[in-house]
Amino acid sequence: MTENVDEPGWDVDPDDEQGAAVVATVGRQLKLWREAAGLRAGELGVAIGYGEDLVYKVEGGRRIPRPEYLDKVDEAVGAGGKVSAMKDDVAEVRYPKKVRDLAKLEARAVELSAYGTHNIHGLLQTEEYARALFGMRRPAFSSDEVERLVAARVARQSIFDRMPAPELSFIQEEVTLRRCLGGRMVLQRQLERLLELGKLRNVEIQVMPTAREDHAGMGGEMQVLKFADGSAVGRSEGAFGSRPVTDLKHLRIIELRCAIIRAQALTPGESLAFIEQVLGET
Repeated sequence: MTENVDEPGWDVDPDDEQGAAVVATVGRQLKLWREAAGLRAGELGVAIGYGEDLVYKVEGGRRIPRPEYLDKVDEAVGAGGKVSAMKDDVAEVRYPKKVRDLAKLEARAVELSAYGTHNIHGLLQTEEYARALFGMRRPAFSSDEVERLVAARVARQSIFDRMPAPELSFIQEEVTLRRCLGGRMVLQRQLERLLELGKLRNVEIQVMPTAREDHAGMGGEMQVLKFADGSAVGRSEGAFGSRPVTDLKHLRIIELRCAIIRAQALTPGESLAFIEQVLGET
C-alpha cells in the first residue's frame, strides 16, 4: 500500500527557519542513503509502502518524516540504524514552532503561575481532553494536525518529572471544571487528573468560584514564568498586545493581578475538595 495523500500536519512551517534547516539536512542525508543503495525514489517508495511523491518531498526538505518512515528507510537501504537515529534530529521540529518555544521556556522555569478562563491549562490536560479541544477548533484542523498538536501538548507535561521540581501554580475558573468538552467520560478523567496533580508537593491548583463578586482576572488568561537567573517572562490576554513581556514594569502588573486572583480563589485544599465534589456530580 502506498502513501499518496498529503498530510498537512507534517508540512514544514515556512516561518520556522531553524526547523526547516533541520528537515532539509535530514532530507539530503536520506537521499544520499537511497542513492548509495542504488534505489530510485519510486523503488524506495514501493519498498517502504509510501508514494514516490512523498519520498521526493521528504528528501527535498518539504515534509517532516515520521519516525516509522525513517525506520522503514533504514531497513530498506541497509543503514544499520543510522537513518533511524535521525529520529532524534526531527523529533523536536515535529511540533509547531510556537509550542517548541513555549516548551523551552517551561523547561527552564523554576516557577510558573497561570490563570485559565475557558479551558483547563495545557500542562494539566489529559490526552483525551486535549484531543477534544483541538478537534473542535474552527476552521477545523486536519486529523493529522490534531494528533501533532496533542503530541506536542503531552510532551510539554514532562515538566512534572523534572528534578529539581519547579513550583507550579494554577488557577482555574469553576466553569472549566464543569464544561464537558469531549463528553462526560473525558471530563471525569480530566478531573481525576487534576486531583492527581494537585496532590504533588510542588503543584498548587486553585479554583475561582463563579459566584465571586470581586474578581481581578476579568481581563482574561495570564501566565508568568520565572527562571533561575532572576529573569521572567509573562503574558496577559488583552494587555500589552497579548504578547510575552519581560519588562519589569509590565511583569509587576501581571504578577500583581495573579497574586490578587490567588487570594480571591479557593485555597488549594478547598479547591481539591471542590474538584472532588464536581467529579461526584459529573
